[in-house]
Amino acid sequence: MPMTEPGAPAPVFLGPEQTGAPGRGPVSLVWSLGGDARDLDAAVVRLAPGADLGEPAGSGHGILLTVLAGSGELRLPDALLPLAPGALAWLPARTAHTLRAGAQGLTYTTAHRRPAPAAPAAGEPVCLLDRVCPQCGRLAADREARFCARCATPLEGAG
Repeated sequence: MPMTEPGAPAPVFLGPEQTGAPGRGPVSLVWSLGGDARDLDAAVVRLAPGADLGEPAGSGHGILLTVLAGSGELRLPDALLPLAPGALAWLPARTAHTLRAGAQGLTYTTAHRRPAPAAPAAGEPVCLLDRVCPQCGRLAADREARFCARCATPLEGAG
């Protein structure tokens, strides 16, 4: 019996040698889940010693955070929680929070539902605006038109 459906993304395994990679700069994305077929966003993030990272307003989706290495603190509006390897925090949608790395830095995973793709915009694409006559509002049929066929006003995108 197959463990995954045909065409489904392959499982991913990362060992400590990948997740423990040193970061560059105050905030480093060590790894992130890729592929369009996924239904989950996940990442391994490394904060340099003393670095601060926060979402004062909170994100629009819940986040699961698991500490892999280092130490730090999770600041919530009404609590300050110590972070150490093995700590796990679930932050419901729109939970204001900040993270601060300790003296050794902080490496953690995040996982949350992947946002739905944006709905296609209704109406004509914005790229046609350079073909609309600023004088009479007529849309030039020819993409290369330099003047309005109705009133001869120069088109703004012409040139």
